[in-house]
Amino acid sequence: MKTVALLFLFLLPIQWEPSFEHAKVLASEKKELILLNFSGSDWCVPCISLRKDFLESEAFAAFAAENLILVNADFPRKKKSQGDPAQIKRNASLAEQYNPNGIFPRTLLLNAEGKVLKTWEGKPKGSVDEWIAELKVVCQATK
Repeated sequence: MKTVALLFLFLLPIQWEPSFEHAKVLASEKKELILLNFSGSDWCVPCISLRKDFLESEAFAAFAAENLILVNADFPRKKKSQGDPAQIKRNASLAEQYNPNGIFPRTLLLNAEGKVLKTWEGKPKGSVDEWIAELKVVCQATK
């Protein structure tokens, strides 16, 4: 039965929480950390590579489902890719606080209060499994 549940998990897309404030509530309730990713989904080549090679991998999806609340602050340039005005405002607010220098991609691991525990600028070095191992260390240290 566990295999069927895992298979079903991989068929579902990763769930990204649009509201950072709601992500903090969920992280507190579930005793999980928040992974905040700043991306330029339609223009930033390293962001696209990070998404394809790391964030959309089965290994990351499985780890994230059990350990993380995911938030993506996306800054697309094409008008058709931009979110609604409220989402654009939320992303800009997150950038002011967590990415004032406009580094893309930038990924942060935060606790439920929004305190930065670890930061990656650009695509993580090494493999997906090595990155997940880094994430696990911080997750386990906070439990």
